[in-house]
Amino acid sequence: MIRALLAAACTALLLPLGAFAAGPADGLAYLDHSLRRLHSEEMVNLRQRYGGKPLLIINTASHCGYTGQFKALEALHRQYKDRGLQVVGFASNDFRQEAANEAEAAQVCFVNYGVSFDMFAPIGVSGDSAHPVFRELARQSGAPRWNFHKYVVDRNGKVIASFPSRVEPDSRELRDAIERAL
Repeated sequence: MIRALLAAACTALLLPLGAFAAGPADGLAYLDHSLRRLHSEEMVNLRQRYGGKPLLIINTASHCGYTGQFKALEALHRQYKDRGLQVVGFASNDFRQEAANEAEAAQVCFVNYGVSFDMFAPIGVSGDSAHPVFRELARQSGAPRWNFHKYVVDRNGKVIASFPSRVEPDSRELRDAIERAL
């Protein structure tokens, strides 16, 4: 009991100094951002929505040769969502293949391919303009070199596998990584 009181008192004293201002000491700090859903005004706090859950994170583009992967990504989402996997797509024009406007990108995702997993408005995923989420993913396992790069992230925010565009969503190696994350 005394230890608990001392710990609480020490924490209270350190908080004003900013010792814990960055949030919990975990591997999820890179999710401390709110982003806008694709073709929507709705903002989503990434830590609140995805913190502590296994993730499949993909950078996407509407006019890429790999855009057909949306169909298999949606199948993965449907297969694993009840087991806790969150499939998360981040539209990006870093490789100059995203639609000119979000309405068109949304049409491709939601209408053409029936995507029901979370998709976010375009952000930078590589280089100096990379969003902090993708900076951390790149730090852990390398930056995407093209659209439809896939990151499998465990519940603690650690990338346990990373796959280039050519690896299909229904490949055995990607499914094995998802199973490890679950």
